[in-house]
Amino acid sequence: MKTAYTCFTTDIIHEGHLNIIENAKKYGRVVVGALSIPESIRYNRFPTISIEERIALYKSIPGVDEVIVQEDMGYRDVVEKLHPDYIIHGDNWKTGPESAIRKKVEELLKEYGGELIEIPYTYNEEVKKADRRLQEKLAMPEYRRERLRQLIDMQPIVKVMEAHSGLTGLICEKTVVERDGRLDQFDGMWVSSLCDSTDRGKPDIELVDMTSRLRTIDDILEVTTKPIILDGDTGGLAEHFVYNVRTLERSGVSAVIIEDKVGLKKNSLFGTEVKQTQDSIENFSAKIAAGKRARLTDDFMIIARIESLILEQGMKDAIERAEAFTAAGADGIMIHSRKKDPSEIIEFCDSFRALDKRTPIVVVPTSFNSITEEELSEHGVNIVIYANQLVRAAFPVMVSTAEEILKNHRALEVDSSLMPFKDIIRLIDEL
Repeated sequence: MKTAYTCFTTDIIHEGHLNIIENAKKYGRVVVGALSIPESIRYNRFPTISIEERIALYKSIPGVDEVIVQEDMGYRDVVEKLHPDYIIHGDNWKTGPESAIRKKVEELLKEYGGELIEIPYTYNEEVKKADRRLQEKLAMPEYRRERLRQLIDMQPIVKVMEAHSGLTGLICEKTVVERDGRLDQFDGMWVSSLCDSTDRGKPDIELVDMTSRLRTIDDILEVTTKPIILDGDTGGLAEHFVYNVRTLERSGVSAVIIEDKVGLKKNSLFGTEVKQTQDSIENFSAKIAAGKRARLTDDFMIIARIESLILEQGMKDAIERAEAFTAAGADGIMIHSRKKDPSEIIEFCDSFRALDKRTPIVVVPTSFNSITEEELSEHGVNIVIYANQLVRAAFPVMVSTAEEILKNHRALEVDSSLMPFKDIIRLIDEL
């Protein structure tokens, strides 16, 4: 009997999936693949149920003869093991990044005479309703908050992009690219005090208070599902920090990063060019410990940012602080540098990993941007934050556009460099 194979990434079965199975039954024995959780994250979205639950869900569909785990979004493992006569898929992957996967599947099938069968994609009110239910579940605080820890355990490196508004949150949420026949996307969002302040036309000196910052977070939470890491500056007074921990945790934020400085906060990009004072190990450790006592779940992470390399206090001081802050309960260590050469970051990571194999390491490769995620991962880095690129990308284009309109007294000359508004609003889901 011939084999018809299809792969699902869904946590909810709707009419479209049932239609795929009904069509697959016409071609032979039906085998369904449950795409593995790491591949599902790269391909589509974060699952809300375990792989075992998904296997059981797919087995319960009438007409399904067998369920297996698919480890490669490009289908190679399935084709090599199963040699299905037919691969069944919706026709929605003919365009966009997924078309590269389709091409790979066609090539694999051609090697032994298999056939690709494409079914018209089902999209109606019931399907929209099911998709919306899943999105709402993913956005719920108790699911979103725990996702960063889960990603750290599952992924070789967690990729985080800066977001400072609902729209930039949607860019982080929905940007998917194809590379070497695989899809990739960001894993989470960084809400930066620098970008938040800049977007409001204010200096980055903790002038924008937590109440205002929470409005930005709410805008992003409302339209996205991915985990959020908040730039918490110095954390402020320990007595205030504990309340902010509770607020952030309750809202669904996954982590806050606080830096070991005191006084009027100045951006680290200035280094020693301006007066910046590092907090004592004892005081900052006490702040971390207070925050850990205040939180209500183990999901929420408090990450300590070490400024020793920025302030030229040396590697020994940075390592000493990392050990002390971890002992105080820090759920991760962020090490910062403004040098273009990543060697001191690598030295820190290697030295810290020799002492501590488990505590997550976070880096922000703004200055040392030549190093790749893969190279950082080899030195024990768990999270890479692209901390301000979206703001920096938007600013020169906006200034140039404003100047051209002033020069020409009309907008015609800038039109070719602007994205049509209909393409922008496609990012925004309608209820």
